[in-house]
Order: sequence, then structure tokens, then C-alpha cells
Amino acid sequence: MKQLIYIITLFISSLSLAQNEAIFDQANALYNEGNYEAALGKYNTILESGQHSAALYFNIANAHYRLNHIAPSIYYFEKALLLKPNDKEIKNNIVYARNMTIDDIDDIPEVGFSRLVTNTTNLMSFDNWAKTAIGMVVLFIVLFLIYYFSESTSKKRFAFVSSMLSILIAFLALGFAFHKYELVEKNQPAIVFAVETPIKSEPNLRSPESFKLHEGTKVQVLDTVSNWKRIELSDGKTGWISSDAIKMLKVF
Repeated sequence: MKQLIYIITLFISSLSLAQNEAIFDQANALYNEGNYEAALGKYNTILESGQHSAALYFNIANAHYRLNHIAPSIYYFEKALLLKPNDKEIKNNIVYARNMTIDDIDDIPEVGFSRLVTNTTNLMSFDNWAKTAIGMVVLFIVLFLIYYFSESTSKKRFAFVSSMLSILIAFLALGFAFHKYELVEKNQPAIVFAVETPIKSEPNLRSPESFKLHEGTKVQVLDTVSNWKRIELSDGKTGWISSDAIKMLKVF
């Protein structure tokens, strides 16, 4: 019975995938004809079916860009970039979309040891750092056994030094794995969708206004209180924004 259910589910999924591919081709044809609104309707039909991909988000972003929809174009370019962070075409197009925004916010770059640690951590994913740590532990065990059972002094010396080096690398890789996990968890980006919205000093309407933000600006969400989000800008400024004024990027 379970096998029959699995086969039926697989068959339905295949039909849905084939249907979405046909809709995707139709949407692309409409886009190439300059009918961007109709193309968006087709793309959104695919999204509503639960299918997500960098190519789909990228095409949705391009359609919104053609229609001068600032926030949606940046939002979907950013979502595409989350799925394909090294894609040059996405990176190039998102620059054009960001040029439509009003807010001019400077980035505060990391410096010194903090920058070195972050750059090293970002060389690999959490999974790859974890696999490296496990691999080094296995290597340590093998080298330690060679050291323990070898009768040659030179082999013992080589195995001992190599085993110590491998366990050191294992601990470093484990540290980078946990740091990568923390970076990913702390990274909660969102895009401002309100045309203009006040940023409050506290999470309530009566609090003083610290500054204003406009559509398309990217922020980091630090905390949530009721219907308010505490955000941070790339220049270090913080404040509270209504949850309705932004859309979280890591929601798929």
C-alpha cells in the first residue's frame, strides 16, 4: 500500500513539474514580447504551486524591474542570490535594481582579525566544515594507530606530528563550522516594501521617529516584538519598523 501511495505521489509530482515547465516557457515568451504583467501572472502561478528556483526568482525580478517595481525586483533578485550566491548575472542585475532605491546607506566593512575569521568561515558551508572536521578526526585515528604500532622511529615521529596537526585542523574546522552556523542563523535579511516608512526608537507608534526608510532598502532583522521588527542597516543604525512594511528574504 505504501509503495502504491509513493508511486501515485511521484506520478502527480512529475505531472506538476511538467505543467510548471510549460507555464515557465509561456511566461518567458510573454516576457520576450514585452508583456511583463502577464508574464508575472504565469511566474506567480508556478510559485503558488510550491516550486522555487533561482531561475524562477530571477525572471520574476527582471519582470518587476521592467515594470519599475523597486521593492519586488530587489526582493526576488535577493532570493535568487540566496539560492545561487555566485551567479554573475544575478549579481549584475541586482546592481541595476539597487540603483532605483532612494536610501543611500554606506557599508561598514569588517577589519582586522574579525574580517579574516569571517572570510575564512565563508570559504565553505556548514556541512563542508563539519565534513572536514570529521575527516581530520578519522585521519588522526589512522595516524595515531600508525604511531602506536610502528617500530620505526622516523615513522613514529612523522605519524605523531601529522596526527597532532590533523586533530588541530579538526578543532579549527569544527570551530569554523559552528561560526558558520551562527552567521547563517543571525543573517535574517528583509526588504522594505513600504514606499516610505518611519523607523521608531521603540516598538510602538508613540515613540520618537529616528529616521525614514524607503522601498527596496535591505535591512537585517535583529528582534521581533508583537508587530514590530528591530532592524539594523549596513551602516550600523538600528530602529524599529512595522512588520507589515518589510518582507523577510529567507521565507520560501
